[in-house]
Amino acid sequence: MKKSGILNRHLAGALAGLGHGDGVLICDVGMPIPSGPRVVDLAFRAGTPSFAEVLDGLLDELVVEGATAAEEIREANPEADRLLTARLPGLTHVPHERLKELTAAARLVVRTGEARPYANVLLRCGVFF
Repeated sequence: MKKSGILNRHLAGALAGLGHGDGVLICDVGMPIPSGPRVVDLAFRAGTPSFAEVLDGLLDELVVEGATAAEEIREANPEADRLLTARLPGLTHVPHERLKELTAAARLVVRTGEARPYANVLLRCGVFF
């Protein structure tokens, strides 16, 4: 058994299968999940695990070359926007409806227990070399 890093076997296996350019959606409990991508639902109860915990855990495991969030996050959830802006230089914002369209092409959806508006981000995987 792993003793550090991501212990959830479903998430660890899904991350191992990602390649350059693949999309990973980290989303709150309210984000509609498209059919198609692999889904790892980590939600245990409202707020657990938090969006920040999941984001930080995934950023420890992935190389990210781009990220997109809903522009509505700026006003509706400025704390989450500050978190994303600090962790993801070059973060782009698009209308929420466009973010939902983009998630259809994601390879992996990771659902958190977050229950605050627009706590969602689409990451684009990079390579480590």
